[in-house]
Amino acid sequence: MRPKLISVCLVFLIFAQQSGVHAASRIKDVAAFEGVRDNELVGYGLVVGLNGTGDRSQTFFSTQTLANLLERSGITINPNIIRVKNIAAVMVTATLPPFVRQGSRIDVTVSSVGDAQSVQGGILILTSLRGADNQVYATAQGSVLLGGYSSTGNSNRVQLNHPTAGRIVNGGLVEKEVSVELTRKSQINLVLNDNDFTTASRAVSAINETVGGQVAVALNGRTITVVVPPNYSNRIVDFMALVENAKMDVDASAKVIINEKTGTIVMGKEVKIGEVSIIHGSLSLQVGTFFDVSQPAPYSLGKTTVVPDTNISVSEEKGRTVTLRDGASVEEVVRALNAIGAGPRDVIAILQAIKAEGALQAQLEII
Repeated sequence: MRPKLISVCLVFLIFAQQSGVHAASRIKDVAAFEGVRDNELVGYGLVVGLNGTGDRSQTFFSTQTLANLLERSGITINPNIIRVKNIAAVMVTATLPPFVRQGSRIDVTVSSVGDAQSVQGGILILTSLRGADNQVYATAQGSVLLGGYSSTGNSNRVQLNHPTAGRIVNGGLVEKEVSVELTRKSQINLVLNDNDFTTASRAVSAINETVGGQVAVALNGRTITVVVPPNYSNRIVDFMALVENAKMDVDASAKVIINEKTGTIVMGKEVKIGEVSIIHGSLSLQVGTFFDVSQPAPYSLGKTTVVPDTNISVSEEKGRTVTLRDGASVEEVVRALNAIGAGPRDVIAILQAIKAEGALQAQLEII
């Protein structure tokens, strides 16, 4: 009888064949203007109208919230005697974009904080959304829309995605604006997404060339200050549009990203390997189970049974050696590791050993 083999999942090894220099990138793709940013809002609210899928009796704060809501409506009730299953306490979050005006609409996200089974079909009661300064910047209310569902019947349950979190499209109403003053500015600052002196220097050159004057200066590897020319003093938006669309070459440091959970490896093309020798031995392990039949003697009291016979075999191949020249590129590294039959997990161990030896001329980042 054929052995029952253990299935093996293959993990793909990815090498990014990207150059360290990305041509013709715009300033707006690698930097942002200082002060022009989103603001996070959060609030605590109550979703009502659920079909028995709300918080259970052990979630006391949802019933307390309901009692407080009823008290503001002129109805006083003891929260300890409330027994309802169609409400759910939720946290409401939203992002306040820059330059948004009072009365504008924004999307909000609703997430259960109790033990509700689902917020499907619920309606969020008017909730205040506060910023980091504890000021109310928006309010939220409306029907909750889910990206999934949950259905229960006959002791069975079917669920898709997360039924305890949903969104309210245009459910947030902006009540207070975040002031960002741009008029009469004599200079503006650009902040790079990543700290890199080479990229900062190239950005300064690109801005000066686009504007037609020495208006930009790099303060450090991340911040660039740009002086507003007199002819743009009343057209600051036009000047910012001109600056953010300036094109430049972005420099990237050599880096190797390793995800040990999935066995994924991403290597930039500028990654170099010093002269090093690698010895790799392959280990093959096969576990198979054979099923034999045990037949008792004639006229005996025994029974015919199936007896599993487990067979384990281990074989180790002879190690193979590959030598990389000093300064080998990522293509040569890939070709060499493939030649010795290294899998993703083996490559991770090899790269860590090469880095420890000092022959990997790149940053090694494990996520």
